[in-house]
Amino acid sequence: MVSAAEQLAANLNFGALGKAEELKKRIWFTLGALLIYRLGTYIPLPGINPDALQDVFRNAQQGIIGLFNMFSGGAVQRMAIFALNIMPYISASIIIQLLTTVSPTLETLKKEGESGRKQLNQYTRYLTVLLAVFQAYGIAVGLEASGTVVSDPGWFFRISTVITLTGGTMFLMWLGEQITSRGIGNGTSLIIFAGIVAELPGAFARTLELGRQGAISTPLILAVLVMAVLIIAFIVFMERAQRRLLIQYPKRQVGNKLYEGQSSHLPLKLNTSGVIPPIFASSLLLIPATIASFTQGTGPEWFNTVTRLLAHGQPLYMFMYVAMIVFFCFFYTAIVFNPVETADNLKKHGGFIPGIRPGERTAEYIDYVLTRITVVGAAYIAAVCLFPELLISYAAVPFYFGGTSLLIVVSVTMDTVAQVQGHLLAHQYEGLVKKSKLRGGRRK
Repeated sequence: MVSAAEQLAANLNFGALGKAEELKKRIWFTLGALLIYRLGTYIPLPGINPDALQDVFRNAQQGIIGLFNMFSGGAVQRMAIFALNIMPYISASIIIQLLTTVSPTLETLKKEGESGRKQLNQYTRYLTVLLAVFQAYGIAVGLEASGTVVSDPGWFFRISTVITLTGGTMFLMWLGEQITSRGIGNGTSLIIFAGIVAELPGAFARTLELGRQGAISTPLILAVLVMAVLIIAFIVFMERAQRRLLIQYPKRQVGNKLYEGQSSHLPLKLNTSGVIPPIFASSLLLIPATIASFTQGTGPEWFNTVTRLLAHGQPLYMFMYVAMIVFFCFFYTAIVFNPVETADNLKKHGGFIPGIRPGERTAEYIDYVLTRITVVGAAYIAAVCLFPELLISYAAVPFYFGGTSLLIVVSVTMDTVAQVQGHLLAHQYEGLVKKSKLRGGRRK
């Protein structure tokens, strides 16, 4: 028998968007917030020489600076007030998540529900400020050491840069929270998504220009486009993939009524870790190249050798990239999903997996299944990120066509569309309730 919810989901269409006033307000609020973010990426820091900055960026864009520039929508290249973007907040969130697994105090807060979550969010904000101040000061010192980029170097420039960049990060953190609560989708993810998508047309135009100049052949450009479409379809398929564990609930008696036992599913995503593994792997591997771009080959010989071995397209770089992605897939999955806690919650509510004893045996079984599907998920993430990396290295395809950017864009798009469908579903439910009330009133 098909439930009413399943019937609504089957008949769901975006034609009802025009009647859903609340959803339209949320969409307009989200678009307005993202527009403000994009305007901020074009407001430069005071005291910067744009021409000298472009020369420095061209030499350093193959390092971690190029990765951050992609996430910030070109704000790093323009050294705008949003150059740090939302990355300090993401780093702080991950650090707090890591600390909850080793700190009994934070672990207790995590289990306290809404009040504990608010306290952890406050700690995340404090840590975001510290990370932003540290990174902003490093940027200020790095700009001063880059020759003629800073017109008037000194403590006034450093302090103003720290205040401006830290303020920009805190504003984006607040803006992301507003999008999450009053708009559509996850605000932090949408800010990164907007930065990547905004630069995609320019990257595509540069690719076509390289084709016109003969640097890239036309068949290769077509092959890249076809590959991007295939990778997007593959990402959608794998991100929707789940391993559902059957959960059975026994019969229960409430008063004089005996309720039959119910069954449900515990969904385990194939890719529980999301886009964190490729971001971490890219950031760590690009650190030597970034340092080398600032030292301009004046460092120790062993460091220059390591930098050459870890350059794009080198076998060691590819091997380390895949190894780090696999490591972070397992590491971050272990942090965000706790089989013991899940098994305890099932036991408290009377649920059990058929054929598995509740408690410790259930936790072991969930961990066993999760480990097996994480192997597949890690292989999928590594494949999605490795193939574009080969094209970037050997065919000079722009950085924006990398697997990490495609993974972020597709994942955020799927999450946002799912939330829009959820609001439309709720709107249709409200319409059915109003119709039933009207019919009931007429019968009376």
